[in-house]
Amino acid sequence: MLAKECIIPFKSRGWAFFAAPVITFALALAGWAVIPLGATEVIRDGVVVVMPYVVADLNLGVLYVLAISSLEVYGIIMAGWASGSNYAFLGAIRSVSQMISYEMSMGLVMLSVSLCAGSLRLTDIVVARHAMPYWMDLLLLPMAGVFFVSMLAETNRHPFDLPEAESELVSGYNVEYSSMSFAMFFLGEYANMILVSAMMVVLFLGGWYPPLNIHILYYIPGFVWFCSKVFLLLFCFIWVRSTVPRYRYDQLMRLGWKVFLPFSFVWVMVISGVLLWVKALPGMQN
Repeated sequence: MLAKECIIPFKSRGWAFFAAPVITFALALAGWAVIPLGATEVIRDGVVVVMPYVVADLNLGVLYVLAISSLEVYGIIMAGWASGSNYAFLGAIRSVSQMISYEMSMGLVMLSVSLCAGSLRLTDIVVARHAMPYWMDLLLLPMAGVFFVSMLAETNRHPFDLPEAESELVSGYNVEYSSMSFAMFFLGEYANMILVSAMMVVLFLGGWYPPLNIHILYYIPGFVWFCSKVFLLLFCFIWVRSTVPRYRYDQLMRLGWKVFLPFSFVWVMVISGVLLWVKALPGMQN
């Protein structure tokens, strides 16, 4: 693929045509900067301190991930516009509208988890989720379902791969690309698949902690548990692709705007009300 000739369409816009795949791939990698892949717990002055395996343990890690996912639409719309092809431009418009529609639901899901954890730092969210009571896990379970379906739509995967509908758009916004510029779109797409899977592991599956609170399971490194959970979600991507038929575009938009978005708004308010009620109970002020 690296040695193939890069064919430039006659109607393409030069600088934007080459910048689009680079932007898409770079943003896909940038999102990994705040993902904690594991952690080591050490005792300092009698206090247990969590030292995560992360490039940048930002205080606003959740907002950083949302910002990166929002910026990715620029690379896609630039690819569709710069290709000079109607098929590519229509595929880009579909992809961008789909991503924007489901980003709002994903943002509300992340907000609900952050409310329960009391922090926007992903490391703190993992630690707080590990210590949460089971009733709070049940409270967040519907949001986990919304997040899983939304991440399929956000990454343009089956059954929401309408921007790449072969029968209508040939290949979508990357139809005019070849050689390594074509490969960078797919590398970015699969990097995003792994990224959203890692985010679901952090938000809902306990991060690097074992699934059961059994002492012997803690001898297995947290990084192994984290990767195992990510691989399980990637298997679900493949499973859905093999079993669920593709949605129509109007069904996709209706699901995002008329089902997931109102439900996410209502459930965030429910979670906020429950947290206020629990905090008001005697002995629960802390």
